[in-house]
Amino acid sequence: MSTPRIPEGLKVINLGLPKSGTTSLGAALKHAGFKVADWRIRRGQSRENRLARAFVGKQMYLGYFRNGNPLSLIDEFNAFTEIDVVRDGLNFWPQCDWGLLTAIRKHNPGARFLLTYRDPAKLSDSMVRWSNLGSKRLPQNAIPGLPKGFGKTDAERIRWIEGHFAFCRQVFSGSDDFLEYDIEDHTAQDRLSEFLGVDLPWWGVANANENRPGAESDTAPSSNKENS
Repeated sequence: MSTPRIPEGLKVINLGLPKSGTTSLGAALKHAGFKVADWRIRRGQSRENRLARAFVGKQMYLGYFRNGNPLSLIDEFNAFTEIDVVRDGLNFWPQCDWGLLTAIRKHNPGARFLLTYRDPAKLSDSMVRWSNLGSKRLPQNAIPGLPKGFGKTDAERIRWIEGHFAFCRQVFSGSDDFLEYDIEDHTAQDRLSEFLGVDLPWWGVANANENRPGAESDTAPSSNKENS
């Protein structure tokens, strides 16, 4: 079987929040031939030892402040499916940063931006059931649109989630390099394939959150992903 061809210069950046289908998107893009950085770069993924276990969001900010291009330190990858991180004393949310997003567009003219949409109530519920993301990490950190001390309740998380969706829509209003899709939409695979100009041979669910409150299960254990 031949390796799918990815158009030269194409970079895919997802602006979705944790638990909004980011891991499933990463799996779909991997099957399509993309080199995917999803939340954290795993050992052996990069040709550079310095990137082993590096968080995508931090690398974006390092590049942004060193030379203006958020993708410069991770340019061997062409898809970034979850870019935030809030753990181990780190708190980076590039998808909420207008300046950083503008810099990606300026320095990477082939970039395409996605917003993985999920019903805000369902997304909030999944966040609170995923490890300590909703119960501790969100309310204990100052996150764009969600100041420290907020985010403990569904109402607060939902308002924040809706605000993020509105932010992305405003930033990319009328742009042809942006696609929002509902992860429950049965046409999402075809819409994304057309938008990227790439065949997507696989489409499904990875990293599902199937447990009761207080417990978690990861259907994609090899990812060892704790954020989404």
